[in-house]
Amino acid sequence: MKASVFSKPGVFFLLGCCLLTGTAPAAETPEERGKRLVYEALQALGGDAFLHMNDRVESGRAYSLYRTQISGMSAAKIYTRYLAPVPGKVEVRERESFVLNAYGKEGNAVLLTEDGAWDITFRGARPLDDERYTAYKESTLRNVMYILRQRLNEPEISFYWRGSDMFENHPVEMVDITDAGNNTVNVYFDQRSKLPVRQMYRRRNQEFHDFDTEVTIFGLYRKAGAVNWPCNIRRERNGDLVYEMFADQVEINKDLTDDLFVLPGDLKVLPKPK
Repeated sequence: MKASVFSKPGVFFLLGCCLLTGTAPAAETPEERGKRLVYEALQALGGDAFLHMNDRVESGRAYSLYRTQISGMSAAKIYTRYLAPVPGKVEVRERESFVLNAYGKEGNAVLLTEDGAWDITFRGARPLDDERYTAYKESTLRNVMYILRQRLNEPEISFYWRGSDMFENHPVEMVDITDAGNNTVNVYFDQRSKLPVRQMYRRRNQEFHDFDTEVTIFGLYRKAGAVNWPCNIRRERNGDLVYEMFADQVEINKDLTDDLFVLPGDLKVLPKPK
């Protein structure tokens, strides 16, 4: 069984001091304060319950947008299952299924795994193009929720406090999280709840050879068992809204089976788009 990060003596002592005094330790360096804020966020999300969240089902409405105009919307279910973490690798499987009717029948889907990804329709399964799959892997590795669940024990991961600010009328603390590959995501943590509310990173645009700014905003946290999870997730690229998810229900540890995350043997595999 994977050891909990809370089992580390240094982390336990640090969190204990914060809880007993209600204040940060004196004379923290930016690195120490950044690390403390990250581990406080982990505790606010559920601590060991969050670290032992093996799978998750989110049900609600998903909207895809292009130049701020809705290009697609659907009732959706997102199935997620975590695998054993490997430093710098995407070790999670996800199936985004779109509901066809009021009876909950699921139709088209997107299957995303550590080894590949496919668009699934009645015609068959078409592999995602390389750029889209690369973007998915990069966005997953730099998603603060994935970092907190899967990556905190990686060697050379570091934290740096960037200061305090206001976001949507709430005071926040800003922390840079950087991995061994020097990939950084800037995260806003709410000062009161300690929960992540915004993240931002830049990624190279292969078509135009410049950089895109990717922003994700997390809101409306609700309890799923002992875990806090954001029911509203909004993604922006270069200031334009590209995706929103409004979850009506979030369930965890549902013992999701392998058949959700593999292609059926009788399903036709279509050519990859050029």
